[in-house]
Amino acid sequence: MALTLRSSISFINQNQTKVLKASDDVLSKVSFPKMNSSCCLRAKSSMQEAHVTQDNNNNINSNEKVHAPSIAHNQGDSMRVPVFVMLPLDTVTMGGSLNKPRAMNASLMALKSAGVEGVMVDAWWGLVEKDGPLKYNWEAYAELVQMVQKHGLKLQIVMSFHQCGGNVGDSCSIPLPPWVVEEINKNPDLVYTDRSGKRNPEYISLGCDSLPVLRGRSPLQVYSDYMRSFHDRFRDYLGNVITEIQVGLGPCGELRYPSYPESNGWRFPGIGEFQCYDKYMRASLEASAEAIGKKEWGRGGPHDSGHYNQFPEDTGFFKREGTWNTEYGHFFLNWYSSKLVAHGDKILVSAKTIFQTTGVKLSAKIAGIHWHYKARSHATELTAGYYNTRFHDGYEPIAQMLAKHGVVFNFTCMEMKDKEQPGHANCSPEGLVQQVKMATKKAGVELAGENALERYDASAYSQVLSTSRCDSGHGLSAFTYLRMNKRLFEGENWRHLVEFVKSMSEGGRRQRLSDSDSCGTDLYVGHIKGTKKQDLQEVTLV
Repeated sequence: MALTLRSSISFINQNQTKVLKASDDVLSKVSFPKMNSSCCLRAKSSMQEAHVTQDNNNNINSNEKVHAPSIAHNQGDSMRVPVFVMLPLDTVTMGGSLNKPRAMNASLMALKSAGVEGVMVDAWWGLVEKDGPLKYNWEAYAELVQMVQKHGLKLQIVMSFHQCGGNVGDSCSIPLPPWVVEEINKNPDLVYTDRSGKRNPEYISLGCDSLPVLRGRSPLQVYSDYMRSFHDRFRDYLGNVITEIQVGLGPCGELRYPSYPESNGWRFPGIGEFQCYDKYMRASLEASAEAIGKKEWGRGGPHDSGHYNQFPEDTGFFKREGTWNTEYGHFFLNWYSSKLVAHGDKILVSAKTIFQTTGVKLSAKIAGIHWHYKARSHATELTAGYYNTRFHDGYEPIAQMLAKHGVVFNFTCMEMKDKEQPGHANCSPEGLVQQVKMATKKAGVELAGENALERYDASAYSQVLSTSRCDSGHGLSAFTYLRMNKRLFEGENWRHLVEFVKSMSEGGRRQRLSDSDSCGTDLYVGHIKGTKKQDLQEVTLV
């Protein structure tokens, strides 16, 4: 990767900006044009000069400056929405080392110059505790933390207790720790199971949260020990470099059941399936039914809830006048959703205890399940564990639980518009986001956002800007962009990101930059091979 910064031409001038082609095997380089200090262009407004300082090992002329858009932290802080960027899923390799550190270094430099607040990375359970119970390897993450600090960025770290692979957007495979997989092989009921008996190895079933099923420890104890180890290893960075810890609470790190797994045949816009058929969940359901004198209700989940790829009206349970809106339906959905909220509550109690004096924010991620939102039953949300229907708000209980612990409610699909969705899927991402904004406002909990799918276009950014504003119900406290990759650094995509970050620094009120920005910067990243050295000073990152 090469980061090329030219201060003599506006980066918005597309006639003069060329997108350079990618090559995987190229060394990462940062290229600075040689310039006289008298030629430096100056900002005309609130845009500031970003000074790149390097240690002696980098051999960069200290007189050279990089002029790039940056967030004015002392201006309009009450409206400002900081932007973070998710790092690749495979930032740390299966061998436990930092993946492509030179390319990472160059990328972080570029993000800093664009005004990004920081980055987010998954701390995979399957990598860190891979070698055995209580044997933690944080070294690659320590290297990343130091690199992030060097560039003056902040870090959000996800306690990722789930498997990577088998879902939309998963570009690599990182299973649960081998010793955990061994226990699952011995006892397949440790993972979620659907009505047909298909197992899902993404995440340990919440049904056994408190049972000593993982070599003498319960899953809740394992998660707590993991977070405590992280705290002890990174205590000097907590609250200053590491500013947020997102606590993984389910598949994809989200507080939900794995109701729509691609690995089990689900395809959009199917309604998914209830995941309550492992022996631990079944025992809980049976006990709850017996407690109200309805033993027959505890024999399993709804028999008429259909299959992964059906639509609500194809089923007896989810159709307009279906079983979901009967006494039995209310009982089952209350049980299913309450178990999920209680699961999140228990893990967050531990997280709060461990991190409460460190100055870091805690957050939890909730899935933006927007398809079939317009149907009365909201079938897809129900199978995922969100008891949200035309007559019942499923997000208020989650928001209240998070508010109790002072945990940020992180929500996805902030970039989506209703008109972009296929008509037959009954989608309403905008309606869903508005409902969540109202629920979090009522509960008094901070709301942060993410985009659900990779988007690089101005329309998606514009939608995030619109939903981020506090005058639309409840503004965002932060936004994390999914995800850093080669496409993000291509000319037009990069320009959109820089515009977006600038607009978010102004509270989402600036819709776009002018065609020739007032800073006169030309900032773009190209993955290049064999950069010409004439009139350029090149620095190979180590």
